[in-house]
Amino acid sequence: MIRNQREAGLDFRRPRRLNNLGLRIISGIILGSIVLGITYYGGIAFHLMIAFFACALLYEWLEMAGNRVQQRSRIVLWLLLAVALIPLILNMDASIVVPVALAAMVLGVAHEARQSGRNGIWVSGGIVYALLAAVSVDQIREGAAAGLAAMVFLFTVVWTTDSLAYVFGRLIGGRKLAPSISPSKTWSGALGGALAAVIVGAAVGRLMGIEAGFLLAVAALVLSVVSQIGDLLESAVKRRFGVKDSGRLIPGHGGVMDRVDGLVAAALALYLISLLTGGLHEPSRGLFFVF
Repeated sequence: MIRNQREAGLDFRRPRRLNNLGLRIISGIILGSIVLGITYYGGIAFHLMIAFFACALLYEWLEMAGNRVQQRSRIVLWLLLAVALIPLILNMDASIVVPVALAAMVLGVAHEARQSGRNGIWVSGGIVYALLAAVSVDQIREGAAAGLAAMVFLFTVVWTTDSLAYVFGRLIGGRKLAPSISPSKTWSGALGGALAAVIVGAAVGRLMGIEAGFLLAVAALVLSVVSQIGDLLESAVKRRFGVKDSGRLIPGHGGVMDRVDGLVAAALALYLISLLTGGLHEPSRGLFFVF
């Protein structure tokens, strides 16, 4: 009977794929709207959202690691994350938020290296990843209008890169970017996504009234490239742990880490650029001064 159904052109697996696509679209719109809304208003809601995502990232990393993580290590890493997130949630000065986070990362790596050697370094990568993401995004948002402009720019570049790289890769195809890590990615997709990110990022910056036109285009190119590297690094981590998805926290999408891998890498790069141009306090004011 199944054979006859296939011969007749019937495929009962298609509705499942369509339903999954619909679920991805719906959950993506809902999640994206929530993130954008909270980012716009900032304040305590934004700090709590960042803390939630940091916790989700550490949770997924430890779940991927599985039995490689001892129970004592889980407790230590969660305690270090909690301590590091307190100054961030309370919106303390960057001179406190950044050193506390760095100290938590160093202690986490040192503890795991002592406990499990080389494997422990991979396990402790979870707290490093979570805190780099949390601190970078949190500090980029500091600075009122400049912070908001920086976040809009970051989202625009990363989402444009992700979407257009997929489109160009499907349309053009060609040589694989990193077949041993992510077989579906191509050089045509990577270059097309980067070019699109520069154009769209510069246009959005112009619409927001940001003065640094050329520097913004350069920043868009750097962030686009870094976001794609971040995507590949996350794929490498999943291969290291032997899993396909980082988790199942987002319906239709997989894990949080699967959705923010490029954003985390790009946010870190943008934060470092902002530190060089704007300093430790409200760093986004350097590059994203809005007139």
